[in-house]
Amino acid sequence: MSTPRFLTLPPGVRARRLETVAGTFAALEALPVSGIAERMPALLVPGLTGSKEDFLAVLQTLAQSGRQVIAVDMRGQFETSGPDDPSAYTCAALGNDVDALAQLIGRGEPVHLVGHSFGGLVTREAVIDGRTKFASYTMMSTGPAAIVGPREQAGREMLSRAPEAGLERMWDAYLEPEALSAGVPDEIVAFLRKRFFANSPVGMSVMTEEILSARDRCDELDQVDVATLVLFGEHDDGWPPMAQSEMADRLNADCVVVPGAAHSPAVEAPETTAAALIRFWNAAEANLRN
Repeated sequence: MSTPRFLTLPPGVRARRLETVAGTFAALEALPVSGIAERMPALLVPGLTGSKEDFLAVLQTLAQSGRQVIAVDMRGQFETSGPDDPSAYTCAALGNDVDALAQLIGRGEPVHLVGHSFGGLVTREAVIDGRTKFASYTMMSTGPAAIVGPREQAGREMLSRAPEAGLERMWDAYLEPEALSAGVPDEIVAFLRKRFFANSPVGMSVMTEEILSARDRCDELDQVDVATLVLFGEHDDGWPPMAQSEMADRLNADCVVVPGAAHSPAVEAPETTAAALIRFWNAAEANLRN
């Protein structure tokens, strides 16, 4: 689980609901504390077991660069409700939601798009489908295809145990002990529990299947005319750093390796991550104007 280190909303950040043609989404919106949002806005999409709160540590810094920045809960995730229909949680269906969100936020203008982990596979669908013009695209801690290694094993174990053990048993036997052994403060553990049980069980199951079976779409993504950044922690335990670096080469994308970070750079190294995003976004906007 991606684990935020604090939950207090920074200055300039507020919770809101976004009404789109695809439904209503819970979001955190950040605006500059001083000055105005004169640059292009940004949309941040979290990973499988995460939520909008995973971006809390970078929201204020990103907004102070002169833009509106919005992090969302995907359909069926934490504070965004979702149906019991499994087809609502495929990468393609969730990518359609990203299109709707970007079109709302951008009001017809391009939006910077960031997808973390599974959110990278989802946002990739929106970029490839071509229905929305994006100012830039960042794949954060995301690989070219299905996840591998320890997180693949954890996903397969979750799929096999969930029907028999149920969410309560999974939390009590695996997730809570893991958080406590990592020294996560009690209030954050309470938040993780609340978030875990708020997720749609159908959604979690389908999303897990999707991240375990995703196919390589780099060749299709490479055909899209959009500035692309691949950003990941040097100790990423999701997709191997080498695989992400090779993906960046295939996409002719910028590549940033965040020192000291693992699978959640926005949590583990927020200032470095925010600075890299701001540099990339500003450069992409300058190129769009030329």
